[in-house]
Amino acid sequence: MVTIRERIKVYDVRIATSTFGRVFRLDGSGHEFERPGSTFFTEINAGLTTFFTMAYIIAVNSSILSDSGGTCVHQNEAQYKDCLLDIKRDLITATAAVAGIGSILFGFLTNLPVAIAPGMGLNAYFTYQVVGYHGSGSVSYQLALTAVFIEGFIFVFLSLIGMRQWLVRIIPGSIRVASGVGIGLFLTEIGLSASGISMISSGAAAPTDLAGCPPQYMDPKNGSCLSHKMTSPTMWIGIMCGGMLTSWLMAYRVKSAIIIGITVVSILSWPRNTSFTYFPNTPLGDEMHNFFIKVVSFHPIQNTLGALDWDVSAAGGHFVLALFTFLYVDIIDTTTTLYSMARFSGVTDPKTGDFPRSTMAYCTDATMISISALFGCSPTTAFIESGAGITDGGRTGLTAMTTGVCFLISIFFAPIFASIPPWATGGTLILVGCMMMRQVTAVNWSFIGDALPAFVTIVCMPLTYSVAYGLIAGLFTYTVLNGLFFITRKISRERIQPPDADIAEYWTYKPSDEHPPWFIRAAKGELWRSRESVEEIEVRSLASRTSEKVLVDGSGRVVPGLSAETEDGVQRSDSFRAGSAAVAV
Repeated sequence: MVTIRERIKVYDVRIATSTFGRVFRLDGSGHEFERPGSTFFTEINAGLTTFFTMAYIIAVNSSILSDSGGTCVHQNEAQYKDCLLDIKRDLITATAAVAGIGSILFGFLTNLPVAIAPGMGLNAYFTYQVVGYHGSGSVSYQLALTAVFIEGFIFVFLSLIGMRQWLVRIIPGSIRVASGVGIGLFLTEIGLSASGISMISSGAAAPTDLAGCPPQYMDPKNGSCLSHKMTSPTMWIGIMCGGMLTSWLMAYRVKSAIIIGITVVSILSWPRNTSFTYFPNTPLGDEMHNFFIKVVSFHPIQNTLGALDWDVSAAGGHFVLALFTFLYVDIIDTTTTLYSMARFSGVTDPKTGDFPRSTMAYCTDATMISISALFGCSPTTAFIESGAGITDGGRTGLTAMTTGVCFLISIFFAPIFASIPPWATGGTLILVGCMMMRQVTAVNWSFIGDALPAFVTIVCMPLTYSVAYGLIAGLFTYTVLNGLFFITRKISRERIQPPDADIAEYWTYKPSDEHPPWFIRAAKGELWRSRESVEEIEVRSLASRTSEKVLVDGSGRVVPGLSAETEDGVQRSDSFRAGSAAVAV
């Protein structure tokens, strides 16, 4: 009798050897650059994992953005509350639609397992800093959407001229690696906080404190626990069923381990009148439960669709400030996240740090920012929760497309997917953080000029709650420290150098000539060289012996004695001295 697993393997082989399999470069497709370990059903499973891990964005993003007041005008309290409720429901549909369209487009056009959705952090900045709580800021909701819309087109331009690719390439090797580790710790912090299992919180006498207390014992001012720490039933069900159960299943290579963990915790949390219910007997709990029991519900977008205001003179300098703040935070945040997720999936070029179809990836990401504004949402970004799907075996764009289809389906099942409790996904985020932490061995810890900036990057991402600020801190440290080494070397005429300067990583501000932007290739009459370059990137990334893909699926190990380039993808020069670590002209 043929088992289900054997049938799946048969269908995997059939799909892989078809034209469909060759398009997505599935393992066994016969494509020259097929992705090892990628099968159809593994990709589908990974896409479901990514969706369940980031489905919280449907409810959270709509809740945050509705705090801006949207298009509502405050006339009388009752009408205003009804309008806010309509805005929130509009944004539930808009968030799911944007995430669905973005993830499908990104997966199809780039063949990367990275999902796109309105970003956390940027939505809070949009609401509370730019528009202000219930419109109390200096820029209206409609004008803020216009700023986001324009930002997207600026992003497309920067992507086409190669600016975003150049930004990744000039980032020192250890900081590039450290960015992935920092994102892993960032995910871990989210998983441990109120957005996850609520094991940590802000403290009265310290920046963070042990938490895990029931809601009635929380300080309403800062969310810290006044007493009964580590006694919250929701925290323990998240730890045991969301974390330990998932880890146990992963140890036995159960491919749906993460989905099983999230599903078990969610189902246990949905019944009312339990100590760990997601729907407590409060007005908010009643509202959430009434929405949940609808199961199937579609709310058409009525107020936020195309709500842009082009009268930018009304806000003046505030509009320009908001536009450029969105721009610089986005260009660092999304670019770094995209690179880190590509590296985590094992498709980056160990020589140049680039990844296949990078220009298409950056342009698609940028285009979705403008589309998001048309739906009434804050800027989109590559979601770091995509790491959950990559951990579950996602290697191709089918993972992202599956996630996108799930988001589009969730438009009609929003009551279900908006009711996945945060403690159901907290354990998953911690597990993904654990997987991404393994990259830390690729940092050049032997030279302080590389080690300290990498360390600052790693710790600042979770502690500032921002990928962008963490990277800025690391780059600042690198520039100052290695700049001092360079100045000392010049003043002493090469006589004073750090003793271990010969093991510093090579760095140059000059972009690589191996894959220049399209307009430079066109000027040289080599426009179609891009295909050859992309293929070379595929060859080098697949030949890399210790990519994050290997670290995740356990199909290989770091072999002592390997050269630095094959081990961590960072070129080092034994003849390179301290000054060159700062500037190579």
